[in-house]
Amino acid sequence: ANDGQEALDLIEQDLPDLVLMDLQMPRMNGVQAIRRLRMTHPRLPVLVLTTYMDDKWLFDAIRSGASGYLMKDRPRQELLDAIKGTVAGDAYIDPSVAGKVLSNVASSPAKSEDKSYNLTDREQDILNLLAQGMSNADISQRLYLSEGTVRNYTSTLFAKLGVSDRTQAVILALRHGLVSSEIN
Repeated sequence: ANDGQEALDLIEQDLPDLVLMDLQMPRMNGVQAIRRLRMTHPRLPVLVLTTYMDDKWLFDAIRSGASGYLMKDRPRQELLDAIKGTVAGDAYIDPSVAGKVLSNVASSPAKSEDKSYNLTDREQDILNLLAQGMSNADISQRLYLSEGTVRNYTSTLFAKLGVSDRTQAVILALRHGLVSSEIN
């Protein structure tokens, strides 16, 4: 697609398993396209693939619902791994910007609202492991559960937290103190 609007039109036409979204495009940029896409396809994974490390682009894309953020200069195998992982439900944050994301979350004041998410012990375990960057396969091995069971717990967890993907779940969990900011 040449711009965000064309991307949205192609998504409606082809219904892909994953969207690779650039950020700076004419007519409608990637952040605007992600916001619009979230209204119609809230669970469609969107992996931002860009050259922009600028904080504004990074945080706007994540807040808009990007499932991951990858720099275009990454090695081919890393790009393929990020694509496969994102389709499988994993979040990918490029190592060159991951520190910015963690610093931003750590420096953000905790929300004063005392919202109870009523997480079960198992959901809390899974949230902690998500915050450590573990995939469904890693979590299933660690907790002796099938990957399908982990996916079910993760879906329930997302619904309770009111988020659509792992990145948003971890950011919300860090902001609300649901997981430790000191990740093992």
